[in-house]
Amino acid sequence: MRLKQHFYRLSFPLAWRTALETVKAKYKTAIVTGGSSGIGLAIARRLNAEGYRLGLIARGQERLQLAANTISNDVCWYQADLGLRAEVEAAVAYLAKELGQIDVLVNNAGGVRPVSAGMVLSEAEQAWDDVIKTSLKSTFLTTLAAIPYLVRPGGRIINMGSIAARSGSRRPGGLAYAAAKAGIEGFSSSLARELAADGITVNTIAPGLIAHTHFFGDEGISRETLTSIVSEIPVARAGEPEDIAAVVAWLADGNSSFVTGTVIPVNGGWRIG
Repeated sequence: MRLKQHFYRLSFPLAWRTALETVKAKYKTAIVTGGSSGIGLAIARRLNAEGYRLGLIARGQERLQLAANTISNDVCWYQADLGLRAEVEAAVAYLAKELGQIDVLVNNAGGVRPVSAGMVLSEAEQAWDDVIKTSLKSTFLTTLAAIPYLVRPGGRIINMGSIAARSGSRRPGGLAYAAAKAGIEGFSSSLARELAADGITVNTIAPGLIAHTHFFGDEGISRETLTSIVSEIPVARAGEPEDIAAVVAWLADGNSSFVTGTVIPVNGGWRIG
């Protein structure tokens, strides 16, 4: 059985509980996938600070529970493998019921495994399938599962791409990662056309080098690699997860209603043009 975090419910009379649920429904809501660490956790914290009620989805139960507890008492979560349709459907349905509606969906979940031209084909295929599943397929499944619950008009879908989608991966072995992120861009642009009539926007954020993430593995990025990349960035620093979260917060807001089907680079000017 999947473990779930429920909203704290006081032992109020029925009329009081009904009134409480009515108040909750007035708040905007957001679901963030991969929201238990890194960029996803920064996004969840920023949206919570903006007044959103949150639902988090990720694979690791302990990280999910810790993230929810550190953000707010009013956060619900669901442990799921977002590459599996049945688990995605269950997660989205549960969170939509707990939140009452979905105003914003942030597809941030993803994964990185090395895939390079020199690999043995069987090993490359396995790693390729895993990256496509955790990044591209998870975005596809979660989005389509959430669409029936998105508010109309005003729903927001925000997908996480990468600078690698258009210029290739700087990280050796990034063939599958770059392909998955390019697929997310194409999926988002096409979906934006389909949902525009419903007043739902779909946009992609393309981060550049972001520090304090697991992109370079558990050991992190080496000082030499960091120095080399930063030397190419006009603002002369690596990005932080909060830099991405700030753009998500703007795209989630009503003031971005005329922005859809676009890719927003957040890279400090790296590879301008």
